[in-house]
Amino acid sequence: MSQSLHPMLNIAIKAARAAGAVINRGSMDLDLLTVESKGPNDFVSEVDRMAEQVVIETLLQAYPGHGILAEESGREHGARDSDYVWIIDPLDGTTNFLHGLPIYAVSIALSYRGQIQQAVVYDPARNDLFYASRGRGAYMNDRRIRVSRRVRMADSLIGTGFPFRKGDNLQRYLRMFETVMTAAAGLRRTGSAALDLCYVAAGWFDGFFETGLNPWDVAAGSLIITEAGGLCGNFTGEADFLNQRELVCGTPRIYAQMVKMLTPFSRVIKADEASDAAAGAPGAGVTPTEALAASMARGIGGADEGTTATTATDAAAPAPAKRKPLRIRKTAEEAPAEVAAIARADVDAVQADDATGTATATATDTPSDEAITPTDDAPTADSPAAPRVIRRIPREAAPDSPPAREQTRAPRDRAPADGRGRDDNRGSWGGDRDNRNGPRGPADRGQGPRTGAPRGPLRLSRSPPQLPRLS
Repeated sequence: MSQSLHPMLNIAIKAARAAGAVINRGSMDLDLLTVESKGPNDFVSEVDRMAEQVVIETLLQAYPGHGILAEESGREHGARDSDYVWIIDPLDGTTNFLHGLPIYAVSIALSYRGQIQQAVVYDPARNDLFYASRGRGAYMNDRRIRVSRRVRMADSLIGTGFPFRKGDNLQRYLRMFETVMTAAAGLRRTGSAALDLCYVAAGWFDGFFETGLNPWDVAAGSLIITEAGGLCGNFTGEADFLNQRELVCGTPRIYAQMVKMLTPFSRVIKADEASDAAAGAPGAGVTPTEALAASMARGIGGADEGTTATTATDAAAPAPAKRKPLRIRKTAEEAPAEVAAIARADVDAVQADDATGTATATATDTPSDEAITPTDDAPTADSPAAPRVIRRIPREAAPDSPPAREQTRAPRDRAPADGRGRDDNRGSWGGDRDNRNGPRGPADRGQGPRTGAPRGPLRLSRSPPQLPRLS
């Protein structure tokens, strides 16, 4: 398996499995672990630190020039000016681990110039390995995974995370919870954001949203979802979610519906509004429609060219800009009113001439019943192009034209004067039903006697005609 993967992804998988072994050993003696509190409901155990140390040693041994961003040690290890940064969460779901709930994972991601390139999430309790490389798809235990095909929010199962840190706005989350829960088929909270994202990529969840997340919580899982065909972003639908502390992801259809529901709860919008109000920005509180109208007025408006110079007082306090009239180019079908009036007058004149019998064109030999002649009203430089008027003049028979030739056709059964008729059952090569021994001569062709016997079926001769022998 590992030989066909990217070399950096192989190293990440090796480090994740090594950390998983440390976690599995620590899960056997939970009562003996040393647990510390980083804050309210935020714990760290010695297993977290040991697993992180194993991951960092494995990565720096292979790539000593890379940077490290870990949950417990931060940027303490590795090169700080490198374009390659490993983002590590040694144990995502520490609270579940300390209570013996087997829902936790190791998350490792590689960022190159701010873009995630490699991702690994390892579930040591189930031995499930999720991994992805940018542009190469997402996999779970050597099996390609894809997001679900559900398109209706009412049929979707959504994952989420509850706010647990001090300072989290619980009331804001309850409103989000109510909005999504009433629209979806169900909500689930596992306690491990890294695994929730992998469940979305595998198609088990149709979407996920949570606030208060750190880069090491979502870095690996976001790439796995993207490579599985899903979408990730903040509550406003933008791709800058690693440092926004809010995330929404899911299948393309479910993601679009969730963004519409969660946009009013985005902290990004509230932060922008607060900064505009504090700075007294002129655009604060202006709707997008009003802002667009103001920008168009500034770009199009201006003083009239025929005005005189303003006084010093007017220069100090300029009058509001006036908008110039917009010129709208009309197509050929939308002729000006003047041109349309001219065209109607021309048509009326033609109809009057036809009524009095003074037509301007004579009959022609065209096969139609009317002769069509265009008018000579050519457009000038001062007038726009007018629609072309077609005069239709009824055709009249010319006095000198010869009468129509009568086409007469003799009946087919008319017999010649000598009483000999033509046999209609002759073949394509001149043979007939009554003379099968040879073709007739030129004088005898079509002159055979007509009998009253019923005719047989038409038989075509398949052989070419035999020419008479020349003596």
